[in-house]
Amino acid sequence: MKRLLYALGFVTVISALVIGCADDDFWDTFVPETDETPTQSQNNTFVFIPALVEATEERVQQLEVPQGFQVKKFAEGIEEPRMILANPTGQIYVANREAGQVLLLEDTNGDGTADRNEVVAEIPDIHDFTINGNSLYMVTIKEIYQAEMNSDGTLRDPTLLVDNLPDGGQHPNRTIAIGPDGMLYISVGSTCNACPEPNELHATMLRANADGSDIQIYATGLRNTIGFDWHPETGEFWGMDHNIDMLGDNEPLEELNKIVENGFYGWPFIYDDGKYNPFPRPEDKTYAEYRDMTEFPALMYTAHSAPMAMVFYEGTQFPADYNGDAFVAFRGSWNRSAPVGYKVSRIRFENGQPTAFEDFLTGFLVNGGRDHFARPVGLTVTQDGTLLMSDDTNGVIYSVTHP
Repeated sequence: MKRLLYALGFVTVISALVIGCADDDFWDTFVPETDETPTQSQNNTFVFIPALVEATEERVQQLEVPQGFQVKKFAEGIEEPRMILANPTGQIYVANREAGQVLLLEDTNGDGTADRNEVVAEIPDIHDFTINGNSLYMVTIKEIYQAEMNSDGTLRDPTLLVDNLPDGGQHPNRTIAIGPDGMLYISVGSTCNACPEPNELHATMLRANADGSDIQIYATGLRNTIGFDWHPETGEFWGMDHNIDMLGDNEPLEELNKIVENGFYGWPFIYDDGKYNPFPRPEDKTYAEYRDMTEFPALMYTAHSAPMAMVFYEGTQFPADYNGDAFVAFRGSWNRSAPVGYKVSRIRFENGQPTAFEDFLTGFLVNGGRDHFARPVGLTVTQDGTLLMSDDTNGVIYSVTHP
């Protein structure tokens, strides 16, 4: 059924009249602070899902990467690979969410493709991993598990550390990482597109001790920061947030945020560099007060591109100027008249600060954007500096190398 739905490329146009003004300067000149003040805006929403086609070798050969790089299939035939993680001994952990399995992949003969594919744990709704010492942490919708890694990459029996993360709602896919401070960081998305959350743990970045205890809110107003990482030189915390839908093709933009403790990032009332979301209206503060307390993004990217995994490059295989830059997987739009995303982008950093996005791995959209053969999800860098990317539609993991 999932494959059938992806194959149904379709376009739906929804036009709704909400109370406001379509002029871009409207919010700079007049802010609707109360329900007694009428406002009006035109809301145009498009839905277009490119049809899914096979990831044939011919299509893979047409993928585009910068000069000197090569891309190929590392593994295929995986049901629904989501986040992936390379361990220090060369094996790759894969979250097969549909099957509720942790897979272990390995290229044992050095030909650039995985010849080992082994189930090493059965965990329903498994989505992401992080490594701390000799422990693999695994996160689902509501649970965090820890398991010791054996020398061959297999796992000892997982121990349940946390079982009370918030319910899923619209964004059930938790991501997890160990920070430079040795603490666990867990991203918890919102339950909705834009709404006041009944549970304060939704739409946040959480922090906990390495044993899962003392979970605290680290940052708020983050609709769904699936991809995040720390800059290898500055140690600063960066994350890509999914912005809200239903505001048209080109708004709101996706956000790259520097995440700071106790920072508020605007959702659901403020987006982009200070624009006001007309619905819902805040009740406890004014729009202006929320805008004043919002941390604005460092960079913004094409609306509805759907950022997923984000990882800084610290390997030695790629050219030296890639070190300290980040990669982000854009799974691709659905809430847009023409598709965007479906690619891996490079985020250039200079002196520890982001300066620009640029395409790195493209070509998964084919036939003029009517079809696709991959939606990028997970990213990881192996010990030899290879970049791996997972696709959860055709079940392929791709490798990008620089021979």
